Amino acid sequence: MARHFGAVGSALVATALSGLTATTGAEPAAARDAAAPLVVADAKADYLRKLAAYQAARQAFEEVSAPYWDQVRQKRQMRNAKRRSGETIVAEDYVLAQPPLYSGPPRPVPPPEERDHLPPRPPLPVVADFLRHALEEYRFAPTRPASEIDFKRAYAKVAGAAGLTSEQAVRVYAFEVGGNGKYDTQAGLEEDRPGAHAISTALGYNQLLNTNSVEIMAEQGQRFGVVLKDKLAGLAGAARTALIRKIEVVRDMTTFCRSVPDHWNEHERLGTTAKGLAVHAMNLDIDVGPLLQTQKLLDSVIFAHRKGYGTPLTAAELEMMNLTGDGNGYDMVTIAEDMRERIPTSNFFLRNGYERNPVAIRNNTVAKLLAATNSIMNKGSTLQGAKDLAAAF
Repeated sequence: MARHFGAVGSALVATALSGLTATTGAEPAAARDAAAPLVVADAKADYLRKLAAYQAARQAFEEVSAPYWDQVRQKRQMRNAKRRSGETIVAEDYVLAQPPLYSGPPRPVPPPEERDHLPPRPPLPVVADFLRHALEEYRFAPTRPASEIDFKRAYAKVAGAAGLTSEQAVRVYAFEVGGNGKYDTQAGLEEDRPGAHAISTALGYNQLLNTNSVEIMAEQGQRFGVVLKDKLAGLAGAARTALIRKIEVVRDMTTFCRSVPDHWNEHERLGTTAKGLAVHAMNLDIDVGPLLQTQKLLDSVIFAHRKGYGTPLTAAELEMMNLTGDGNGYDMVTIAEDMRERIPTSNFFLRNGYERNPVAIRNNTVAKLLAATNSIMNKGSTLQGAKDLAAAF
């Protein structure tokens, strides 16, 4: 794009050109220094122009998107009321149109001089941070497994005893961590590649968020302590002392996690604290980690059962509850087969979650999303990690 500098700019250009024949090179350097403010001003003006275009496009999009998501929320409330009164849910109880998708210009990147004024985004905590907080806040280091297969065996034992089937556990594992994930796999760091970075705190075979860990510890920590006490029988010496210490830590963590009302937003707040991130580190412990990971899936099974869903959940249905939350997932899996082709997946997500989920956007009906989930599970189940987990059951 041609730029018009005016009289001052022309003089600067002339000076720069004349400087090409100079022996000292002083004039070109001076010209560049003099022109620098103009380049900066031009970059800022270009950024502001693009920003205005982006904001106008987003505003136009918001005017059609906000009413759509309001309708999704209202229809969800209506379905919940109908279920409570025992009424049959029909297709018209869902929003049948697909949501509007933003197709305008992207948010422009500020020029360097503008970015310097922006506060840096704090990095997401990773496994090393979880372990550090556990040591600093509780003077405790999780007992790491001697090998990956040891953790798989511990998880399979807990999950099987809780009533989860091998198919459910293995196929959810295949979906969540790709079929070869390890017990300490964090979202975004599934593969050891240059430039990889964590995209969330999701951790382990079933990808628990730090909020999940806090919530489960609040609700089940006392029971976890009982399970650990049962393991004391037959232990002696250092092993017994270590397990007693672990029981004390679980008790203290449970007390901390119960220090707020049993609501997701409250647990989310605790999960970002040093003590909350320390709780998340327990997913890496060979005794407590399998309990946390199992409970995440078991809670969904129990939720469906309490709602009267008598059919065992398929792995894909269980994953829908794991992915969208128990209430939305239950709403999805109870849709009649003949309606699944018609109902958009947007009905089962909050707006922000949907717009950040390319899988749900691409597979935009219940039938398509379940089919895509099964396809990913089928592929992941053929990999060695999934085979090892299946063999552990």
